[in-house]
Amino acid sequence: MARFALGAAVLPVDVNIRRVLERTGASFTPEAAEALMDLGATVCIARVPRCGVCPLADRCPSQGRTFEPLRRQSRFEGSFRQRRAQTLRALMDGRDDPHAGEVAVRESLKRDGLL
Repeated sequence: MARFALGAAVLPVDVNIRRVLERTGASFTPEAAEALMDLGATVCIARVPRCGVCPLADRCPSQGRTFEPLRRQSRFEGSFRQRRAQTLRALMDGRDDPHAGEVAVRESLKRDGLL
């Protein structure tokens, strides 16, 4: 992120910052980036925010609300995510790739810079 790596005056909008911005409707300066990330990760959490300890609660239009998940996480057992993890773990341990015949697994790991 340009804010942290290069000191650029931009607000990096990750999932936690986006949540705080959407719920509060407020705008923040780039200097607030780390605080907003922490706030979104620990207080303004996805489904049941901890409004009672939030420093922004008194001005937050979402105070006291709960939220449905935006999407349902698919099961992990047997998933593509599990096969990626198994392949990465095996290669890091110097073992044979258990999914060597499935080209898409390695390609996705390469695309993500993990191989």
